[in-house]
Amino acid sequence: MNNWLDDVKFDQNGLIPAIAQDHQTGRVLMVAWMNREALQLTHDNNRGVYFSRSRNKLWHKGEESGHYQEVHEIRLDCDGDVIVLQITQHGGIACHTGRESCFYRVLTPQGWQVVDAVQKDPQAIYGGSKSQHDSSHSHAIATEQQLIQRESVDVLAHLAGVMQQRKQASEDKSYVASLYGKGLNKILEKLGEESIETILAAKDCAIHLNAQEYQDELIYETADLWFHSIVMLGYFDLAPKRVLDELARRMGLSGLDEKAARSSS
Repeated sequence: MNNWLDDVKFDQNGLIPAIAQDHQTGRVLMVAWMNREALQLTHDNNRGVYFSRSRNKLWHKGEESGHYQEVHEIRLDCDGDVIVLQITQHGGIACHTGRESCFYRVLTPQGWQVVDAVQKDPQAIYGGSKSQHDSSHSHAIATEQQLIQRESVDVLAHLAGVMQQRKQASEDKSYVASLYGKGLNKILEKLGEESIETILAAKDCAIHLNAQEYQDELIYETADLWFHSIVMLGYFDLAPKRVLDELARRMGLSGLDEKAARSSS
């Protein structure tokens, strides 16, 4: 009887690409490489095991982060040269950038836009020890810090584009479109409501200091406030980046100088 591995067409380097897919949502979480041993171990232990080309060794997913993959099913494509794994991603983070999926950028008319938030700082996941990482992985973590700094701009740019699209949408198909349809007063009313809810959430957070659920609520309400602020800016066709540019300008001034500049103007 043939070994099932004999039906797998590994390339000239003895490798095959493996796609890890969430077995509940169907979302593609990552793509990596497997050699014969990695595929055998994945099958035997129902845990994702891959082969690192840069380190030239087996790589057990989660061996550093703890975010291991439970494998429910292994599929082989019609040509026998691609593997698809149906998995549960424990810890909810498959990407070394601290996101659920490695596929967190969407191509838009403005270029690649980041649409998935970082769930956990990669430094908190992997620590600062470079000896535990190959050079390319360490470089990726370092550059991720720069990406996190840019991410707010990317997300805001994406939201700004969404606002412009919603202004043309049917009011019964989109919440934002319904706000635009009702006019500026309705938008400002919602902005006022979100301001009050954010203040109340902050008061609760102060009373229940360090309680995670109240901190989460404050973050949630602040996100609502920022979102409706972007809706308001969109009403006037103002890009959120202009707000960031103004904040960046102020960072070059002391608080007293900035206040004096506004007073004189």
